[in-house]
Amino acid sequence: MGYKLIACDMDETLLSDNHEICQKNIELIKKAREEYGVKFVPATGRGYELIQKELKTLELHNKEDEYVLSFNGGALTENKGNRILQFKGLSFSKMKELFEYGLKKDICIHVYTKKDLYVYNISDSEEERLSRINHIRMENNTVDFLENEEISKVIYQNVDIDYLMSLEEDMKSITEGQCSVSYSSNRYMEFNTLGVDKGQGLIDLANLLNIDIKDTIAVGDNYNDMAMLKVAGLSVAAQNAVEYVKEACDYTTKATNNEGVVAELIEKFILEKNID
Repeated sequence: MGYKLIACDMDETLLSDNHEICQKNIELIKKAREEYGVKFVPATGRGYELIQKELKTLELHNKEDEYVLSFNGGALTENKGNRILQFKGLSFSKMKELFEYGLKKDICIHVYTKKDLYVYNISDSEEERLSRINHIRMENNTVDFLENEEISKVIYQNVDIDYLMSLEEDMKSITEGQCSVSYSSNRYMEFNTLGVDKGQGLIDLANLLNIDIKDTIAVGDNYNDMAMLKVAGLSVAAQNAVEYVKEACDYTTKATNNEGVVAELIEKFILEKNID
């Protein structure tokens, strides 16, 4: 028996500060899959179309019976052909309301459709980060051209996370009972449709695969990972995680995201090696 699925956050957990997957992570993920039958599922705030490079690195690209949990749980896809198994998006009207509120604030705004990322008012701090991710810059302060698109989520970006958190109370008339709000990478405030988070996404995927939720491991570093860390059978925080996440987890790795967080948890909990 033992653990059957690892749900893993991408940025600041699986990926290094250079947005790469270290060789140790690659090797141990492959070993867990091929020798122990443990599924490895990226659980990301990004869209599934935006992590194809990483799937290729992990030899998971376009594979049957391999999966991605994306948009913070808004979409479940099978990697073969990016087949959508479940999608829970924002309404166009709610996305537009969030966008127009954001125009009055000191933020960069991301709007995710199923396949594309649109960015308005890109900040200097976001310029370099997005250079590695396919995105479309919006020159005009309107989203009316997206009226016929399926919307995945909206993000506000500012490197001052306290500023972003300060907006939540003022936004209750827009979000309360209508949106799930979470925070990630110490720079993002994320809006999904109500009830969407990585925890529910993990539950839905486990049910789909007939895996007991007790046989899952979740690993992450930030606030938007909390929902899946709470429901998984084993919760693991990266060494570089925010303290709130570390306090909530069963185990915190010695490794940071630059040193092989996933490799460490696989060695300890799948291979059952003594790494103390």
